Amino acid sequence: MKTLYWFTRDLRMHDNAALLAAARSDMLLCVYVVDPRWFANGPFQCRAMGEHRWRFLWQSLTDLERSLRALGQRLHIAFGEPEQALPGLVHQHSVDRIIRSRQPGTIEAQQWQTLQQKLPNTLFQEFETLSLYTEGSLPMPLSELPGTFSQFRKRIEKQGERGPDLLRIRTLTALPPPPGFPEDNRGECPPIPEPSSALTFTGGETAGLARLQEYCFGNHGIATYKETRNALDDWDSSSKFSPWLANGSLSAREVAATIEDYERQHTRNDSTYWLWFELLWREYFYWYALKHGSHLFRRDGVQRKHRQVTFYGHRFKAWFEGNTQYPIVNAAMNQLRETGYMSNRARQLVASCFVHELELDWRYGAAWFEQQLVDYDVASNYGNWQYLAGVGADPRGLRQFNLDKQAQQYDPDGAFVERWQGRSSQPVGLHTVDAADWPIL
Repeated sequence: MKTLYWFTRDLRMHDNAALLAAARSDMLLCVYVVDPRWFANGPFQCRAMGEHRWRFLWQSLTDLERSLRALGQRLHIAFGEPEQALPGLVHQHSVDRIIRSRQPGTIEAQQWQTLQQKLPNTLFQEFETLSLYTEGSLPMPLSELPGTFSQFRKRIEKQGERGPDLLRIRTLTALPPPPGFPEDNRGECPPIPEPSSALTFTGGETAGLARLQEYCFGNHGIATYKETRNALDDWDSSSKFSPWLANGSLSAREVAATIEDYERQHTRNDSTYWLWFELLWREYFYWYALKHGSHLFRRDGVQRKHRQVTFYGHRFKAWFEGNTQYPIVNAAMNQLRETGYMSNRARQLVASCFVHELELDWRYGAAWFEQQLVDYDVASNYGNWQYLAGVGADPRGLRQFNLDKQAQQYDPDGAFVERWQGRSSQPVGLHTVDAADWPIL
């Protein structure tokens, strides 16, 4: 059998059930498709792929290419729309089967359906590699996924604290040969931006696994994760696993298994549990996106709850440029623009400001995050924005942060604002309630 393996958000050799299935072939063509539509402005005045994530992605592809070449394979990079590029490769190499990882997101689902229609004589197979669990091992049918995270977590942990499905899948040590070495058209890809001098991540499975070991067994940051994770501006205050998890350079199951390794070898406490807790938040949004489909992207959300929102271009511009009247929001937005990253706490603050103080349509904020974040994940991003906007999985409805209180609590000496904005924070904001975590680890 001749197989085309379509790499998407699974850019790794370890714990990859889809690649393991593809390896059972006589010939294997490994392909990654760079879609030019990622770099064009969308309906919310943003691109799907900004320069930070593009740099991180290209580094990840380069690392994957090295791993494949060590096994006599290679990564064919096609620049074009998948619906056009993949059928050409299938016909050129007489491919019998296409395999990819199962994807949340309506665009990804539409592409898969279009390919099946164009290639009716080709076998199509999907495997779950982005999640901790398979759909069959969830304690409920997907159609009955609970409406809140708390209900989901209780059902998962009831079947066994960490569940029965978290055994590592072996790392591949052999692959079938490629069909020669087809020419890439990677020269048509956008240029790779240089990293900034501020906080940067290096893409790829090698760097992701190294960070996992460093955080857990090197500096033992996992042992104090719950106490430090809300810091606004410190590399080791949180795990920083999210960029590698987002494009699949690091497996969520590998992270879960490493947490258990650490607990057996060192200590089991609230912090080690909380890292698992954040993995479960990510897991919930993955299945949430698959269940709700296009409603994940609609203004009224999965709750179909109408809110009177509009679009003020000057307010949106002030927000993403860091020129609002809220210094802590400005500092966080400047950090995001320069580095492609902001902390769990900062994401909640700027999203709350966007929805409540600026009274903007949450979808514009979600689209800006999609463009800017190095760890953008469609399910977590849009699920969290709906949550903060009161149209998603939050059982308590619309939530709002007290920005003044948050600044005093998380930046009491003004160091974060001083670094990223260059001026001291001033008391602003309204009396509000606290929101739940933004699961970025």
